[in-house]
Amino acid sequence: MTTPYHPPVKRSLAIAGHKTSISLEPLFWEMLQAAAAAEGLAVAALVARIDAERIKSPTPPGLASAIRLWLVAAR
Repeated sequence: MTTPYHPPVKRSLAIAGHKTSISLEPLFWEMLQAAAAAEGLAVAALVARIDAERIKSPTPPGLASAIRLWLVAAR
């Protein structure tokens, strides 16, 4: 695990048929990769699922925030 005090890192993913960039701290990228591996999914597939869930919210957060919240709630 990397140090938790690191600036966000931007990565590009294709979700729902389009490319998007997401900025997350390395710790969250590691957690996201581990969660995707545990579910047998590609990271982009898990992010697409999180995105679909967040859009259903009455006040959807940004995608990066939704990923962080999902990862914390999944623990």
